[in-house]
Amino acid sequence: MTEKNHASLAIPARDPNEGPALPPRNLEWKRAKIAIIIVLALLAIGAARTVVTDMVHGRSVNTRTQQNAQQYVNVVSPKQSDGGGDTTLPGSLRGFVESPIYARATGYLLHWYVDIGARVKQGQLLADLDTPEIDQELAQAVAQRDQTASSLGLAKTSLERWQQLRQRDAVSQQELDERQSTYNQGVANLAAADANVKRLRQLESFKRIVAPFAGVVTQRNVDVGDLIDAGSGASRALFALAQSDPLRVYVQLPQAYAQNVSVGQQVVVTQAELPGQQFRGRITHVSGAIDVPTRSLQIEVTLPNPDGRLRPGAYVQVTVPSVAQARMLVPGNALLFRAEGPRVAVVDDKGLVHLRKIVIAEDLGQSLEIESGIEANDKVIINPSDSIADGDHVVIASPQKQQQGETEKKAAS
Repeated sequence: MTEKNHASLAIPARDPNEGPALPPRNLEWKRAKIAIIIVLALLAIGAARTVVTDMVHGRSVNTRTQQNAQQYVNVVSPKQSDGGGDTTLPGSLRGFVESPIYARATGYLLHWYVDIGARVKQGQLLADLDTPEIDQELAQAVAQRDQTASSLGLAKTSLERWQQLRQRDAVSQQELDERQSTYNQGVANLAAADANVKRLRQLESFKRIVAPFAGVVTQRNVDVGDLIDAGSGASRALFALAQSDPLRVYVQLPQAYAQNVSVGQQVVVTQAELPGQQFRGRITHVSGAIDVPTRSLQIEVTLPNPDGRLRPGAYVQVTVPSVAQARMLVPGNALLFRAEGPRVAVVDDKGLVHLRKIVIAEDLGQSLEIESGIEANDKVIINPSDSIADGDHVVIASPQKQQQGETEKKAAS
């Protein structure tokens, strides 16, 4: 601006000695534009930062929302029960062959040769009887037999003589037939007498009491001089004999396990008085019917006893295989109760829940023995929520989370 203009505007003229002059206006404008650009850049940077922060925060919120929406579960794999579901039942040892020995003849005990605990062989003499009545009957029968034999000899001679007379027509045919009938009757009488003598001799042989089989004498109920009555009705047994090797074990198996045993299966027999010792036997016979009063099935086990450690009559415990295959064991807190029956929740490879119908074989308290419905490679959910349903998508928690959850539950309890 010129001095003339300054004068017209009443602006005094600038003195050159007063100092530096003001910057030109174009320079001030440039500075203003730079400042505006810097401010706008700072605003843009702040806005961009705010937008980025909002986006990151939104994504984090979405991720957490999705994570919170996922249902985490803890799973276990079923285990096979030990022993394949074996069942231990009481049983009684019996001799493979047991028999009380009675007298067949009546008389007095003359002498006994074995006592309880003695091992005898088949046919060994156990006792002698004195049978005077049988001896007299036998002597009488022998005498009667001799009389009958003499009569038969006379009848035979008479018949031969009358046959010769008949050939000369000296006697009638009627008389010859009578002699023939007398001879035939004599033959029959002799046969009857022989049979009676044989019977009495056989009865007299029962004076010698012998062992019918090899075994051990378990009872002796008589002594010298005792009157022995024949038969097994009201009379007492002289001896009791049992074969101790092998032994028999009779077991009453409950009906629930009756379908799982068969002839030939191995069993384990234990006795409380012999701790730590096991004896292995084999099922040899299975009853073909359930006993109605007890609803049980009788099985017979043959048990070798070469060293005689087991004794007939002892109480033992028999471990019987009750199932062909081992059942599955799952924790008791995996069970779900539904209107259709008991269920367990199983997770597949895609994370989908499947409610399996199960059959509980036995409740063991903290665990359940499952007969059917699950396999060994299934993933069973423990502590499932009551609202879990078939087809739900779940996430299996990591082992660390499972362990942490169990620790928290123990601490809370």
